[in-house]
Amino acid sequence: MCSKQAFQAARAFGEFQNLLADLPAPRLHDTISNFHHTPKRFATLEQAIAADAAGRVRQAAPEIDFALAHKSITNVLLDARLPERVTHNDTKFNNVMLDDSTGEAVCVIDLDTVMPGLALYDFGDMVRTTTSPVKEDERDLSRVTMQFPMFEALVRGYLASSGEMLTKAEKQFLAFSGKLITFEIGIRFLADYLAGDTYFKVHREGHNLDRCRTQFKLVESIEQQESRMNQLVEEIG
Repeated sequence: MCSKQAFQAARAFGEFQNLLADLPAPRLHDTISNFHHTPKRFATLEQAIAADAAGRVRQAAPEIDFALAHKSITNVLLDARLPERVTHNDTKFNNVMLDDSTGEAVCVIDLDTVMPGLALYDFGDMVRTTTSPVKEDERDLSRVTMQFPMFEALVRGYLASSGEMLTKAEKQFLAFSGKLITFEIGIRFLADYLAGDTYFKVHREGHNLDRCRTQFKLVESIEQQESRMNQLVEEIG
């Protein structure tokens, strides 16, 4: 994916949220309860550590330490009292259709996880799935990085279509949301690894641990660039 495509995808997801911002009652059904409730995801991880059902805690000690050291970030978006929106919850690039001729986004697809949530859940997952040049189970962690030009394209595209809808607080947490959602999926992979790979499909030994490591490396890369990311959002927004 190039930055132009990232811009179009972010614009499409932002427009999707914007078009549904005034959807009348009743409130949409929660397709997956507490899907992005990061504190509850972290509690599941803590339970998996304590149980050590598969005898894997020792093998994942560095990842567990990393997760525990970041526990304080899990409540940030919930404590910010951001407005509830209608969100897509699966904002991967392949869920946006692009026009073959113009390259512009036509529509958003795969609507089975559309439900109430925070707008930043969607943007955060765009950062997670779009800014790294490698797959989420890459073993060579030296290749995992948050590509700033891709982040800039996401911010410009997303704010182009949703900027008037978003509150000041939502904009302030745009960069942070990428770190949080990346961390959240990382702890989900870690918890599943510790539980014996009971949820995510795995294709090799240690697959979920590899996935966790990739997410945590991306979190580190975001942290290293977070001040610059925040500055960009402030300049554009």
